[in-house]
This record gives sequence, structure tokens and C-alpha cells, in this order.
Amino acid sequence: MIVEEHTATPSLPPAPRSMEDTGLNRGFLTDLVLKWIYVTGEMSGQRVANEVCLPFMNIVEGVLDFLKHETFIAISGGGTYGEQSLEYRITERGAARAREAMLRSQYVGPAPVPLATYARVIKRQSAATVTVRAEDVRQAFSHLVLPKRSLDQLGPAINSGRSLFIYGSPGGGKTTIAEAIADVLGGAVCVPYAVDVDGHIIKVYDAQHHRKVEDEVSGDGQDTASQTTGHVDRRWLLCRRPAVIVGGELTLDALDLVYDPLVTYYEAPLQMKANGGMMLIDDFGRQQVRPVDLLNRWMVPLEKRIDFLTLHTGQKIDIPFDALIVFSTNLEPKELVDEAFLRRIRHKIEIGAPTVDEFRQIMQRVCEQRGIPFEEDVFQYMLEEWYEKPGRELRGVHPRDIVEQLRDITKYTGEEARMTSEAIDQACRSYFVPL
Repeated sequence: MIVEEHTATPSLPPAPRSMEDTGLNRGFLTDLVLKWIYVTGEMSGQRVANEVCLPFMNIVEGVLDFLKHETFIAISGGGTYGEQSLEYRITERGAARAREAMLRSQYVGPAPVPLATYARVIKRQSAATVTVRAEDVRQAFSHLVLPKRSLDQLGPAINSGRSLFIYGSPGGGKTTIAEAIADVLGGAVCVPYAVDVDGHIIKVYDAQHHRKVEDEVSGDGQDTASQTTGHVDRRWLLCRRPAVIVGGELTLDALDLVYDPLVTYYEAPLQMKANGGMMLIDDFGRQQVRPVDLLNRWMVPLEKRIDFLTLHTGQKIDIPFDALIVFSTNLEPKELVDEAFLRRIRHKIEIGAPTVDEFRQIMQRVCEQRGIPFEEDVFQYMLEEWYEKPGRELRGVHPRDIVEQLRDITKYTGEEARMTSEAIDQACRSYFVPL
């Protein structure tokens, strides 16, 4: 089992019991509730509480009473099942106030959590608290054919929770290895819908990168779905440790707060969404940003575990930088970075070309997965004709691609997919390009 300093499935923070417990400004909450009623038209008290993800008693109830007293909203019906079932509608005075609030920020969503609270939770569930053993690594990478030395390097790198540089020739499986690291990390983390920084809202939860944990059993045997009751802070979601993967599309702008002047709130940068998990920079060196600029951008965060972001007002804020950063490249390290930067990356792992035995194992696995009998004599033929004679280097990705080529051909001919010398010749002829 993977061991963590903290539980693999952490508890969501407790539900706030008062306005002060939310850590938010009373005026901000008032505007948020008013904007919800304004854009929806009419809402019950309970629905307001559900949308802002805060308890009705003592918090939302108080905000609604204030808005009603100030004639920003009015009761339009309901009440059969108590105060929570009362329906509220916006008044003309309230609509004017809501439009003013919209000019300041068009954010209408779950209430955010304060930055200080976010920082505390991220520290508690750091990826560095995960401890993997040799058996964990062997199981997680069992679908790959890797030498023991590579596995023994990957384990300590994952345990560091900091940074890893994977390099080697193309087709060696570096990206697949990096993606498997997220599975090794395992467990879950608490992710907020949004973070508040002095009234500035930063959206953090992103369905593209955060996978919610639902109807699963926690480490203490309790159904994690029960954590969505009134006993926990619903401004947080329980998610699998994130795995944010970016490639050649990465720019420096994506590593800073993205401010949209039309909606007047921020989108969290990629490394903030990766907090508690892993961020993979795939095909490092082929990004739209120069490698030296990217590395300079992250020089301090990699060392201090703190990132410095800038609001559109010019204000600088400190954000936790707590993800295992993985750089994967086909290029020579000396062409990308200098020795000073490589010293700042904790672990460096070269993924070389597979040996003949490893290549055979990969081919056997691929054939088994595709339901094609493996033929040793045909394999030897392929090695001689398509690798030894032309002087071609073995690549870990070749067996998968060649077998897929073979299947494509047999689909066209209507024949059964078999590993024959003729089929291998046809597949390799359409796959390899003389260089």
C-alpha cells in the first residue's frame, strides 16, 4: 500500500458556523447572494445556500434578512417548510445594487475560501507527504517494460514531491511513464471552487484537471459521499490528486493569473490547479516559450515552494507551489538547460532504448492485448530485416505502432490479424521512413 503522512482520503474542512468562520467580508457575501437572486430571478433560501455552498443557518439566513430589511429583495411565496423554503425575488432597488456589484465582479458561483485557508490546506495535503515503496512502483508501472534501475530511480523522485527531469530518445515511453506517476501518487486532495484575495476571485476547480471523488470508500471505511453533508465546508471538493499535462501549447501567460476584464475575475494558472498532484511539461523544449524563460520563471518556486503571482492591480500575492513538476524531453539536456538549473531539479532519469529482451517483452504484451498470437520466428525476422540490416534503433513505442499498422491492413483486406513475415513487411513498409 502507498503510505501517506496524512490519510489517503482527507477530510473536507468543517462547515463554517458563523459569518466570521467563512473568512469572507460580509459585504462580499451580501453582494454574492444578491447577484445569485438577480441572475436567477427567484430563489428559495435553501437554494441560495446550496448555490453559494454555505450553511443556511447563521450565515445565508442572516444575509437574506439583511437584504430583506434593506428592501433589496422581497418574499414572493413559499415558507411551507420553514424559513429555508421561503422564495425571494429581486426588487428594483436590489436590481440596481446587483448591477453595481456586477460592475465590480461578475463572479456568480460558490463562495470562495480565503487565500490563507487555501495555503494551510495545500500544505497539509502536499504531494511530498506521499511515500511510495518499491512494490507500489512495480505495480503502478507493471503495464510498462522498464529496467529495475529506472524503477528504482522513479520511486525516490516521486517521494520527493518536487521535480523530475525525464530525458531520452523519442519513442521510449517517457510521456507514458510521466502519466503513470499520477497513479502512483494516488489518494485525494481538497480543491476549492475558488479562492478570495482581498475581494479578488480566483477560480481554481477545473473539471478538465480535477476528477471528483464520488461514492467511494475513504480510508476509515466511511463513504466519502457522506462528506457532502452539512458537516463539511461545501466550498471544497474532494478530488483525485490532479495530473495537469501540457505540451507545445504552453506559454508564460498560462503560468500567471488569467484575468478576464469582461467577467472581472481570475482563472488560476496551471501550476496552481496542479497543487497537491503532478504537472507534466511534455516535449519540453518545444513550447512556444523559450526553455530558458520557462526555467527562469520557475527558478524560485522550485526552491521555495511558493509562487509569486500578480493581480491586474499590480499587487503581488504568494501562492503555494506544491506539485511534482515533471519535465519530459527528447532533446539533449545540454541543449535546453545549464548545469545551474539542473542542480535545482532534484531527480534526472534517462530512459534509453530498450534491449532486445525488453523489446520482445513489449511486443509480446502488445500482441496479447490485441489478441494476436506472438510468433518468435517472425519477431526474429523483423529484428533482422527492419532493424539490424538498416541499422535502425529499437524504440519502445514501435511494437504498439507496428501491430496497429498490421491490424489496419487486415481490416482492409478482411483477413485475420496474424503475425507473419509478409504482414510485418507490409506494416513496417508503411510505418518507417528511410532517414
